Amino acid sequence: MERDPRRWWILVVLCLALLVLVVDNTVLNLAIPKLYQELGANQSDIQWIIDAYVLAYAGLLLTSGSLSDRYGRRLFLVIGLVIFGGASLLAVLVTEPWQLIAARALMGVGGCLVMPSTLSILMTVFDEDERRKAMAAWSAVALVGMVSGPTLGGLMLQNFWWGSVFLINIPIAAVAIVAAFVLMPESKAEGRKIDLVGVVLSVVGLTAAVYVIIEREWNWPIIAVAVVALGAFVLWERKQKQPMLPLHLFANRNFSGASFSILLMSFGAGAVMLMLTQYLQFVLGYQAMQAGLAMLPYAIAAAVFNGIGAGLGQKVSNRVLVGVGLLVISGGFVVMATTTGYLPLLTGLVMMGIGAGTMGPAAYASLMGAIPLQHAGVGSALNDTVQQVGMAMSIAVLGSVLAGQYTSSLPPGLPPAAGESIGQAHLLGYGPAANEAFTSAMHVGSWVGAAFSVAAALLAVIVLRPAAPAPVQEPVKV
Repeated sequence: MERDPRRWWILVVLCLALLVLVVDNTVLNLAIPKLYQELGANQSDIQWIIDAYVLAYAGLLLTSGSLSDRYGRRLFLVIGLVIFGGASLLAVLVTEPWQLIAARALMGVGGCLVMPSTLSILMTVFDEDERRKAMAAWSAVALVGMVSGPTLGGLMLQNFWWGSVFLINIPIAAVAIVAAFVLMPESKAEGRKIDLVGVVLSVVGLTAAVYVIIEREWNWPIIAVAVVALGAFVLWERKQKQPMLPLHLFANRNFSGASFSILLMSFGAGAVMLMLTQYLQFVLGYQAMQAGLAMLPYAIAAAVFNGIGAGLGQKVSNRVLVGVGLLVISGGFVVMATTTGYLPLLTGLVMMGIGAGTMGPAAYASLMGAIPLQHAGVGSALNDTVQQVGMAMSIAVLGSVLAGQYTSSLPPGLPPAAGESIGQAHLLGYGPAANEAFTSAMHVGSWVGAAFSVAAALLAVIVLRPAAPAPVQEPVKV
C-alpha cells in the first residue's frame, strides 16, 4: 500500500497531543510548594489533586480506546483535547482546593480520550518498516516532555502564580486540534459493535481498583466491587464474538511480557519525579526554574538514546534492549540511593535517561506489534492502563514507604504536623531536620525503585521472545 505522504506531519500532531498530557502532569509536581502556600491546600488536598486525574484517566481508558476504534480515533483525539484544554482553563480560574480537584478529574477524562488515540493512529499510519522509528519519536516526546515540562513550568512559577502552569496546556491543545483537522485522516474499525456490558464492568472495576490502590487502605467494600466487576468483565469478554478487550492478546509472550515489564518499571519509577522535585526544591533549596533545569539531563539522555535504541532494534532483539535498559535504570536508582547533592544525582539521572531511551522503542514495538490493527485503540489503551496502574501503585506503595521513612527519621519532639510532609515542616520552621529525614526517605525509595527495575529486567529476559516481533498487518486504508 502507498504510504501517506503526510505521515510524518501526522506524527508531529500526535506527539504534540502527547506532549500536552505529559507536560501537565510533570508541571503539577513542581507546583506543589506553591499549592501549599498560595491555594491553602493541605496534604490531603495535594494527594487528591494528583489522584483525581489518575482515577478518571485509568478508570475510563479501556472504554475510550474501544470507542475510538468504533467511532473514529481522530474524533476522540479532538474531543479529548477540547475537554483537556477547557479543564485547564477552569483550573487557572479556581480559588479553592476542591475546585482544582474537580478540574483535574475533568482533565483526566480528556486525557483518557487523547492518549489511546495517539498510539493507535500511529499504528495505522506507519507500516512495519517505519513503525519502530515513529514509536521511538513518540516515546522520546513522552520522556522529554516528562522532564522538560518542569523547565517551562519552573519559568512560569518563578514569575507568575501557581495557576499559570495550566496555561501552558491551552495553546498546545488548540494547535493540536487545528492540525488534527488539517492533516490527519480519520480511521476506525468498521462493523464493530459496542460492548455495553463490558464498558460498564470495566469502568466500575478499574475505577474501584485504582481507588483502593491510591487510597492505600483496605476498604473491603470497594475491594469487593473491584474484584466482582473485574472478574465478571473477564468472564463476559471470554464469551463475546466481538469483545471490548481481546483477552487472547495476553497469550502472546511479547504482549504480556512487555506489558508487565512496563508495569514493574512504572512501579519503580512512578514516585521519582515527585520525589526529586521536592528534594531539589526543599532540600537543595532550588527555585522552581532551577529544579526544572536540573532534570533536563534526563530528557537529553532519553532523547538521544531513543534514537539509538530504535536503530539497534533492527539488529538486536527487543528482549535484550528491554532487559539492558531496565538494568541501566536500576543502576541509576542505586546511584541515587547511595549519594547526596546534585552532582551525584546528575549521574543517576543520566543513567536513568539512557536506560529509558534504550528500552522505550523496543518495549512499545514488542507490545503494539502483537495487536491487530482493528484493536489498535483498545490495545493502546491497555498499554496506557498498565502504565497508569503501575504509577498509581508506586504512588500508593512507595508513597507509603517514603512517608513512613520520613516520619520515623524525624527527631523526637516535633509537632505532628511536621511529620505530614516536608512542605509542612518547612512552613513550621523545621527545615533542617525535615531535609535530613526526607533525604533518608528518598534513599530508601530509590532502593525500592532499583529492586523493581531489576525484577522488570528479569521478567523481560524470561518472557519476551528473543526474535524481533513478527510483521503485523499493513496500515489500514483511511
